[in-house]
Amino acid sequence: MTRFQTHATPAPDPGAAADSSVPDRDLVRRVRAGDPIAFELVMRRYNRRLYRLVRSMLRNDCEAEDVVQETYVRAYAKLGDFIGPTGFSSWLGRIAVNEALGRLRQRSRVIPLDAYQRADGRSADRGIEAAMTDSKPSPERLAANGELRRVLEEAIDALPDDFRVVFVLRAVEELSVAETAALLAIKPQTVKTRFYRARRMLQGTIGARIGAVAPTAFDFAGARCDRIVAEVMRRLGPLLE
Repeated sequence: MTRFQTHATPAPDPGAAADSSVPDRDLVRRVRAGDPIAFELVMRRYNRRLYRLVRSMLRNDCEAEDVVQETYVRAYAKLGDFIGPTGFSSWLGRIAVNEALGRLRQRSRVIPLDAYQRADGRSADRGIEAAMTDSKPSPERLAANGELRRVLEEAIDALPDDFRVVFVLRAVEELSVAETAALLAIKPQTVKTRFYRARRMLQGTIGARIGAVAPTAFDFAGARCDRIVAEVMRRLGPLLE
């Protein structure tokens, strides 16, 4: 793995990570060439998606942050194994899912790996790729009531595992039925059934506003993003010298 070269460089614009005009393959190339700013941009681009993905599995904010950090550390160490030039988000997503599954096993709350993978690895990759795709919050989402969002998050956490993960992918991450089915390696009809039942379970608490507010649940605030980036860069400190 090529070490980062130390050099004076201006601090990155936090908003630059959301610029999808810079392809992943270019960022990966720059990281491999020793550009630490490129790796920070990778983290800012995928922080929210990775956090939401593993948070839906772990139901713990702090542990989800730890898993996201560990994902980036492992990804950096294994970047030489990434073939590319496409599929980086899928590759990163698999690392995150595997790390989260390891945490669940440690808790003796095992979710089998094959529940998240297809025998056809390419199909699983497409599902993870979809889960990692960037989306910008709308003004309506940003204006959603904070108290209602808190109640919704608590209600989602109380759902049974199978229903919770489907609900987060469908309502929070706004994946399609097909994308959710591919990611979880289940039938589309199973996705529809679990999503419907999850909504019914939540209706009593949230009511008719669940659809409008759901995409704001487990929002990824700027402070959390900054904290993850800073911690990962600290852990990779020896490699930055």
